[in-house]
Amino acid sequence: MIRQLILSYVLLVAGAIGLFTFPVAFTLTNQLRDDTELSVKREATTMAVLLSNGDTASCQALAQLARAYAKETEDDVQVTATADCAAPLPRPAAGKALERALGQGKDTTDWGSNFIWGDELTITVPAKSGDEVVGAVRIVYSTHGMTHRLWNIWGFRAGLAAAVLGVAAVIGAVVARRLTRPLRQLNDMATKFSDGDLTARTPETGPQETRTLARTLNQAGERLDTLIASQRIFVADASHQLRTPLTALRLSLDNIADGVDDEFVREDVEQATAEVVRMSRLVNGLLVLARAEAKVTAAEPLPLAETVNERLAVWRPAADERGVTIALMGGSIDDRPLVLAAPGHLDQVLDNVLSNALEVSPDGGTITVKWGTARWDSGQRTVVLSVLDEGPGMSDQEKSRAFDRFWRGQGLTGRGGSGLGLAVVKQLVTDDGGTVALDDAPGGGLCVSISLRASSRSGG
Repeated sequence: MIRQLILSYVLLVAGAIGLFTFPVAFTLTNQLRDDTELSVKREATTMAVLLSNGDTASCQALAQLARAYAKETEDDVQVTATADCAAPLPRPAAGKALERALGQGKDTTDWGSNFIWGDELTITVPAKSGDEVVGAVRIVYSTHGMTHRLWNIWGFRAGLAAAVLGVAAVIGAVVARRLTRPLRQLNDMATKFSDGDLTARTPETGPQETRTLARTLNQAGERLDTLIASQRIFVADASHQLRTPLTALRLSLDNIADGVDDEFVREDVEQATAEVVRMSRLVNGLLVLARAEAKVTAAEPLPLAETVNERLAVWRPAADERGVTIALMGGSIDDRPLVLAAPGHLDQVLDNVLSNALEVSPDGGTITVKWGTARWDSGQRTVVLSVLDEGPGMSDQEKSRAFDRFWRGQGLTGRGGSGLGLAVVKQLVTDDGGTVALDDAPGGGLCVSISLRASSRSGG
């Protein structure tokens, strides 16, 4: 926008310069041409009068005047001979101009070119004695001096125009930056909002329209911040209020089971305990999802390799119990890429994805974790983190529903989940400006591809 404003301002000034400066230059050029032609013709006419007198004194005066003029101007004076005057001067070459002067008694002017002028100006003037043409005088005037003056005229104005345009560009840049400053401040505020900083505010400066817009956005930011804070408080309270009675209920059921000898009653109590455990797991999943939706935190550059290694170290013991191998394959971008994610988001995403992969993996299977080559997506450099398992995979219909809340797939061992794991993954990744997709893994199984924004401080 600043470039467009500067360009518009410079073009406006250039148009004004073109309208007022160049016509003056053309006028001065024409004036120089007319003055030169008039001066040379006047000298030629004077010499023609001396030639037409025919006496000896006039003939000598003509020769002296022609030599003096030629010496002073370094031009060429040519004179035809008459019956009474044969001045020792060069004779003009025959041609249409000389024929017109001698035959018709008319002056001729030849600038040597149709564009401004050529190298020489040739003026031929007839010498008349009464009504009779007795001879002609021709002056061949060099236009090199005129050309130098022409360059001075146009060069001065071109330099002046360039200087004015330079000043106009500087003034335009200052004015454009001042006019667009409120818009840049609004854009900075919107950028901070998109990164999760709900405390960002913009100064209410500039024209009335931008001040009104800034005031409106500031009020919207305050309301949004208040709503998010209220939701966080609700999530914290709900976490405490829901977990306590469920824990107490499970302890009561365990005590009942310990004091009951009837197998049928014990079986019912154990079934109730299983439902309480499932309900606790479901509540925990809901609380995690609620926190993910309520908590808006600015993304920070995080080391992808270190975070992945930390989470794999946590999950390897559980995988070893079932003989499942977790393999890590580094990417080809660099050894330690940095990705933009809120603190804790990437940990939760990996925990949920690895938990699902472990549940559906057969005993002795392999879970592969890798990050791929960075790519550009809508002008943003991204890093793709992939988790591949050797489970039963998903059909296209199951993939389309996998991110729905409470939906559970029919994996080998994954029937005890809450159906919220992938919903939490999608919410967290989306909050960090990334995307998540499900694809078929080579050789069977499921591939979870997580695209994260790369930090500008990443290598590669």
